[in-house]
Amino acid sequence: MTSASPAPAPARSLAGSIAIVGALFFVMGFFTWINGPLIAFVQLAFEQDEVGAFLVVFVFYISYFVFALPASWVLGRVGLKRGLALSLLVIAAGAAVFGQMSTQRWYAGALSGLFVIGGGLALLQTAANPYISILGPIDAAARRIALMGICNKAAGILAPVLLGTLVLHGMGDLKVQVDAADPATRAQLLDAFAAQIHGPYLAMAAVLAVAAVAILFSPLPDVRAEVANADASARADGATRRSVLGHPHLLLGVLALFFYVGIEVLAGDAIGTYGSGFGLPLDRTKFFTSLTLGAMLVGYVLGWMLIPRVLSQQRCLAVSAVLGLLFSLAAWLTHGYVSVGFIAALGLANAMMWPTIFPLAIKGLGRHTEAGSALLIMGIAGGAIVPQLFAVLKQHFDFQAVFLALALPCYLVILHYALAGHRAGRPPAR
Repeated sequence: MTSASPAPAPARSLAGSIAIVGALFFVMGFFTWINGPLIAFVQLAFEQDEVGAFLVVFVFYISYFVFALPASWVLGRVGLKRGLALSLLVIAAGAAVFGQMSTQRWYAGALSGLFVIGGGLALLQTAANPYISILGPIDAAARRIALMGICNKAAGILAPVLLGTLVLHGMGDLKVQVDAADPATRAQLLDAFAAQIHGPYLAMAAVLAVAAVAILFSPLPDVRAEVANADASARADGATRRSVLGHPHLLLGVLALFFYVGIEVLAGDAIGTYGSGFGLPLDRTKFFTSLTLGAMLVGYVLGWMLIPRVLSQQRCLAVSAVLGLLFSLAAWLTHGYVSVGFIAALGLANAMMWPTIFPLAIKGLGRHTEAGSALLIMGIAGGAIVPQLFAVLKQHFDFQAVFLALALPCYLVILHYALAGHRAGRPPAR
């Protein structure tokens, strides 16, 4: 029995593997959190209203729902390394399509590029999240995922700043010129503005293609989920289930992750729209996403320091949910930059939710780990639904009240999972 188990990886090899996966989480973060300022970009470049502009977020996140299960099948066929390399190539293709279609100001084509990017990220997420979760002890997985979150959100902070500097610079003044221009001049101004996104996206596509080749020659080890993530207590009790759907704690985890991603994206990508509701200038609101991500970065550092030494994964999740409820109420009770500050502070509350929900949900799945991961990645579709509801409802109701009405149920579902849902259907601790 002992000889069949894989030998522990040397510390240097483990650190190298974590560094490689961290680079992949950086890629995820960059393409995920660039969506916030892209909402402002498409609203001007493609002359979209708020509901139309929020299709950027909807299309991107709904692709996770569409591609998560096929991604699990692909990974089963091609293996981890080739699957990771393939995901980078798919993202590169999507980036090239988005850049080209944006230059032509064809909105449906640009959205198709974002859909392809989301599909590549679904493949990347389906592989990378369970991999980092089971690379070491599952009860300390949140600490490793927190480290990945630091890489993810560092990229997320950088993405809006780069896009704001390279493409969105002076967008407020440009909007004034466009509004005052005749139709021919208006078209010329918008064509020139949209064309600025082409170079950055082609450059990102080229970097990703090179990275895909590098992954194939990387020293990533092959981690077998059915061995590393088996539930010993379930085996001892003869409680191994035939289907991945026979794990209630996983299904409730998918629900919790759906609401978590919904409120995370709402706090990150919609914060600029939220700030504009107070009449704050466009040249400032375009950077607000970086404030939320900066708060998340702080939360990840705290999580990395505290788990599991001070807080268990489930206790950290409960504290995070309570903070989310308090910050949401505070944002509703205040106005202007103070209210925006509380929305940004939701980043601190949200930071450790993914790192805790994911390992709690896949714990003990054994041979079902990859399928369970795919179901959890499907839950990322919450990022499509909740922000789109905000964009639609704020056309008819007070935007602060709408934000609160969406945030409270999200955090209550997450709090329930932290207190009870993660234990559903699992053998009691002995």
